[in-house]
Amino acid sequence: MMLEVASLVGRLAGQRVVVIGDLCLDEYVMGVATRLSREAPVPVLELRQRLSVPGGAANPASNIVALGSQATVIGVIGADAAGDMLTGHLRSLGIDTAGIVTDAQRPTTTKTRIVAQGSLRFPQHLVRVDHLDRRPLSPGLAQHLDTHVERLLAGASAVLISDYRTGVVSADLIATVQAAARQHGVLTTVDSQGDLGKFRGFDLVRCNAAEAEAQVGFALHDDHDFERALVRLQRELSARRLVVTRGGDGVSLLAWGDVPRHLPAWNREEVFDVTGAGDTVIAVLTLALAGGLDLRTAAHLAMTAAGLVVRRLGNAVVTPAELAEALER
Repeated sequence: MMLEVASLVGRLAGQRVVVIGDLCLDEYVMGVATRLSREAPVPVLELRQRLSVPGGAANPASNIVALGSQATVIGVIGADAAGDMLTGHLRSLGIDTAGIVTDAQRPTTTKTRIVAQGSLRFPQHLVRVDHLDRRPLSPGLAQHLDTHVERLLAGASAVLISDYRTGVVSADLIATVQAAARQHGVLTTVDSQGDLGKFRGFDLVRCNAAEAEAQVGFALHDDHDFERALVRLQRELSARRLVVTRGGDGVSLLAWGDVPRHLPAWNREEVFDVTGAGDTVIAVLTLALAGGLDLRTAAHLAMTAAGLVVRRLGNAVVTPAELAEALER
């Protein structure tokens, strides 16, 4: 890399990013597996700990503030204890919650993971229970979000859409975001688990290999397949930049006017929990591009950060010091 590590990491700080999408509370119920149940062939856990952290679109926001930038979230919660807990977590992290709207007709999306601890080197996930509502938002609620978008994008460095397919990210909302971003000269990035075809004309689109396969309609096995997919995706989505993450095989990327490129994974061996790794990737990519870095350098930073968070249980964030240390190895 041309720049010193401290300068590279410093580019991630001092930005203001508006994160729009499906907010979620991630819960962990952790216990020690002591025996098998007599009622069914399942382990019996003796409860040791309950904890919750911001998830969904709230996770990239958490990563953004951990790296020294500001984050404002726009999304929907329910009128319930989970919603109160989520907004409390966000405020304690210094995340601006001015764009959160409450909908009494739907629950706060909550994902509860039951985790066994014990003699294993790392806790074992047993099951996940999701409490959510995928129905589209009411017209009135959608209008509230549009108003927040138009107001909060002024002065932002970037806007990041995080689509977990629970009803918030509609075609109308995307159009509002793009219009406001053009008006204010704001970088637009997206990370979607849904239909990539909705996101045309963005500055950056990130997806994983399975999501890319679903969009292009053919299997991705090797670098050549990913190169074909990147070229097709760029043509179909009119995206200035594309990043497709490939797990242990690294990342493939394409910038407008360049050729497809591939970077290896920074950490392939010590992978304990991939929860939230994609959120870390899109957060770092967004900050790096907003800070003026090129796509290849941004992807290197993002993959290094993701290689750190997969060593930890659940949604995790990376600090500037941790990222700098990893880059210097």
